[in-house]
Amino acid sequence: MKISFLISALCFATISGAQSIYKSSIDSGGSVAGNGNIQMIATIGEVNVKETTVGNIKLSEGFISKAFEVKIDAKVFLQGPFLNPSTPGLMNDNLRALGRLPMVSPYGDGATVNTSVFNVTGNNAIVDWVWVEIRAANNNANLINKKSALVQRDGDIVGLDGTSTLIMTASPTSYYVVVNHRNHTGAMTSATFGLTEASATAVNLKSNGVATYGSNARVNMGSGNWALWAGDTDGSNKIRFSGANNGSNIIKDHILADPANVLKFITFGSTGYLNVDVDMNGIGKFSGSNNDSNIIKDNVLAHPSNVLHFITYTINETVPPKN
Repeated sequence: MKISFLISALCFATISGAQSIYKSSIDSGGSVAGNGNIQMIATIGEVNVKETTVGNIKLSEGFISKAFEVKIDAKVFLQGPFLNPSTPGLMNDNLRALGRLPMVSPYGDGATVNTSVFNVTGNNAIVDWVWVEIRAANNNANLINKKSALVQRDGDIVGLDGTSTLIMTASPTSYYVVVNHRNHTGAMTSATFGLTEASATAVNLKSNGVATYGSNARVNMGSGNWALWAGDTDGSNKIRFSGANNGSNIIKDHILADPANVLKFITFGSTGYLNVDVDMNGIGKFSGSNNDSNIIKDNVLAHPSNVLHFITYTINETVPPKN
């Protein structure tokens, strides 16, 4: 349709002699599509010469194609806020209620939200930021796209407005889906899912009905609910209670270094948006009641792969490293 219009316009200009089409009237356009290690870039027209912007409106003359998009109805539970839930079957949203969720994503892609997004309460209240990836069907280490998103108390992963379906830029085809969190180990689907723009594909990582890559990528929370393992306090994709670089010591060092802990009490509780706050209740604690170190210890001892119940066992994230 667009090419036909361009040809017609050129013919009309030639015949009539009353109109001319200049290079500046044909904008760069097209899209990018990837499949495995192959990437195709399609464009229409010439390099853009001029655009006009007035307020929030941008006018670009010429032909511009919309990028490919796919929709994902992803769901996940995080073990930390699912422990001792105030409402059975829902994660706690203490960080939101305490006003400690940041407006800018912690994952470094610069994603931001409006403050009103964190005003919603109930099942759809925001628990925290999460990180979502889609990977190539023929190579699960090949990252196709990635972005920050938000997770609600009921496990729904949504866009930055706090309610809409998650949309990613990619060509409609099959992908592995990865969900990660700043102080939990991530999980990737063991099978690919066909993603389209027409409708959102369900990827329910709360349910064991959706298998994950590797062994024991999620923890069984009972009543048919599964969650990402809590306790990756340093972003190493590992959970350790003892031994080198263990999470318990990371919590202790943070508590002792907290400027507010002037007396250096080991039982002190640090407040804020903290990776050492394993249960995400807004307080990071090394020892004493409801401390975060015990959550790490319990996970290490109870992990199904730790058959001998070694306290030095390491829980490793099962998501393959990215290329």
